[in-house]
Amino acid sequence: MAQADAPAPLEAEMADLIRFKTATLTDIGFQRNGVWNEATAFQKIEHVGLLFGALAASPRSVVKGRGVPHDKLAMGLLVFPAILDWYVQWRERRRGFYTVWEVNMLQLALALCRAETGWLRQSPHLANRVQPVAGLVTKADIEETRSDWNGACDRLYRHGLSRVKEIERVARVHRDPFEPIIRVLEADSPVGEYRKITEEILRLMPDRVRYPRAAAEAVRSFLMLRLGLHLGIRQKNLRELLLCPKGRLPTPERHLETRKRGELRWSPREHGWEVLIPASAFKNANSSFFGNKPFRLILPDLGDLYVHIDAYIERHRRTLLRRAADPGTFFVKTVKTKSRDASYDQTTFYEAWRLIIQRYGIRNPYTGRGAIEGLLPHGPHNVRDVLATHILKQTGSYEQASYAIQDTPDTVAAHYGRFLPQDKAALAAQILNKVWDAA
Repeated sequence: MAQADAPAPLEAEMADLIRFKTATLTDIGFQRNGVWNEATAFQKIEHVGLLFGALAASPRSVVKGRGVPHDKLAMGLLVFPAILDWYVQWRERRRGFYTVWEVNMLQLALALCRAETGWLRQSPHLANRVQPVAGLVTKADIEETRSDWNGACDRLYRHGLSRVKEIERVARVHRDPFEPIIRVLEADSPVGEYRKITEEILRLMPDRVRYPRAAAEAVRSFLMLRLGLHLGIRQKNLRELLLCPKGRLPTPERHLETRKRGELRWSPREHGWEVLIPASAFKNANSSFFGNKPFRLILPDLGDLYVHIDAYIERHRRTLLRRAADPGTFFVKTVKTKSRDASYDQTTFYEAWRLIIQRYGIRNPYTGRGAIEGLLPHGPHNVRDVLATHILKQTGSYEQASYAIQDTPDTVAAHYGRFLPQDKAALAAQILNKVWDAA
């Protein structure tokens, strides 16, 4: 679907919703349930943007949209069940089946119309901009909605609850998220298997004197994977990790909380590199895992990790930055002539990780390079799958696996249970077999 700018009135309404759900304090007279962080807000904008994009697209185009004129697009349309029904069915026609994405969109509409705390529920003025949509919303529908806004929200809420149950029953997984790394997850030691990629990086390390930039990029690649494997944090927390070099005072924890970022700093007491990330920086900050306490971990000095961290900070990071402004993050992009911004964003960090996998991870039988046969290109999120699955295979414990990725046992059970059954039987057999060994 080609991207197009939203009409100004719709953009203003969406901005009002984002402000309502992200502001520290609500406006007087308004109530809300929960606050969106940056990542959640971005996701919700994407949901709503795709819906209005589908409505606006021409029926004669490849998208086969509804052809609604741009000046008729308004957030108030979300209270009409026919609009949501058309959208989820449009997505089903394009893909061939329903997925959890449609469930999420419906749940967003339900939350917006919820009694007392829903933004739409508390914004009856949005009905003033609603215009008829051929075949979906009539003039009579609009008049009825304007005369009884709460009733319209109630009707949408009841309809949405019913649709969610119906779609959940038939929803399918659009793409197996484990497919790119299935060879790793099926290994007896998933972390040991994935670690081969870091060993391949060291094996192919360029000479730092003759090829300083290539060597710097290789060390950065090595540290991306190593820190990902040790920390198990999401890519946002990893790419936004700040750096406090040795000899400097670490950033106060309250400042990190304000910035919602973690920091890599030297701990004189532990004689090691420490990663401290405030709970507020995590997507699931309110999870029972954190208990309002920060994530704190001393990186283990194994496999020359400290040697490469020190070399990266003292030499390679400056090579990558060249003369660009230092963004203060541990990981920085290679600054080139046409781009002076050294900060990674969500897209560039994903692309960097994917390139590492293509260059060092995927086995090429013709060149003899690449660590793992059958591996496919993937992004940084999959390293969390590796960690959770590894601990699950070794211990059979959802709780211990949840510790590795800062999540809850229920989440781990829902996502990774498929890798446990045969290993659970083997774990039990090991304990029982000791009886026969003793005899």
